[in-house]
Amino acid sequence: MSIGATYPSESKSFDGVTAAAVIVTILAWASAFPAIRAGLQAFGPIELGALRFAVAALPAALFLVVTRPAWPTLADFLRLAAGGILFVALYTALLNMGEMTVSAGAASFIINTNPIITAGLAMLVLGERFSARAWVGTGLSFAGIGLIALGEGDGMRLDTGALLILGAALCTSVTTVLQKPLFARHKPLTVSAWNMVLGALVLAPWLPSGASQFAVAPSSGIQAVIYLGLVPSLVAYGTWAIALSRLPASRASNFMYCVPPVATLLGFLWLGEVPTMLGAIGGAMALVGVAVVNWRREGKPLPSGR
Repeated sequence: MSIGATYPSESKSFDGVTAAAVIVTILAWASAFPAIRAGLQAFGPIELGALRFAVAALPAALFLVVTRPAWPTLADFLRLAAGGILFVALYTALLNMGEMTVSAGAASFIINTNPIITAGLAMLVLGERFSARAWVGTGLSFAGIGLIALGEGDGMRLDTGALLILGAALCTSVTTVLQKPLFARHKPLTVSAWNMVLGALVLAPWLPSGASQFAVAPSSGIQAVIYLGLVPSLVAYGTWAIALSRLPASRASNFMYCVPPVATLLGFLWLGEVPTMLGAIGGAMALVGVAVVNWRREGKPLPSGR
């Protein structure tokens, strides 16, 4: 697939399937941050990741066995391996270690450098176009996430953990761009399943230690592991692959600015956590920014290679 080529699926409008995939991904990943914090009370950061993706990899491997997709070429397998190493193993290890010292608000701010990095990489590597209006919307969303972070009681303390989370954001961006060409030849759920299986294999050396911790973990920690493996991993990685297969990489990543505002809303609905005024304003700014990036005049087609 040449740089700047148009992927067949991208000729579709933002239809119901794409919208559903984006919404499920946002909801699932918004819930992952508190679940990770709960899991870290009972497990080491890498052990938590190993157990999380062991849970996800079992049904993913079964999916590959039952559907028997075409075996990837060497070039495609290298892209899939990059997903397993970067998007699964290294991402979850860096994020989990970072969340041990960085507040949730600061973590959400740092991880949301991902859409900006992805947009830049997609322009350079995939030949996608990102208009001036889209950059304005991206900047507005990023500023909104910053307000959410500043509105947290713990403030914006940035330390080594912040660099680890920035590394996790970079892992996501690189993987998004590397794996985008796969969707011209492989189904989204196949790509997602390979990511989880290969990622779980990379994390396997930490499984014995994770199993020992699992044996003495409280029920809240066990529930966190199972939830992380099934919803933010098995389900959300699949829906993210569907969204990425149907949208430009830069546009798909921009929707992730919705995650912190949704996480704030979930905290209010489920836990009674009332957002600060800064947090509420920041959430509104993030959502408006996403709307600006994705606004299209009725009937106006998106340009190829966008």
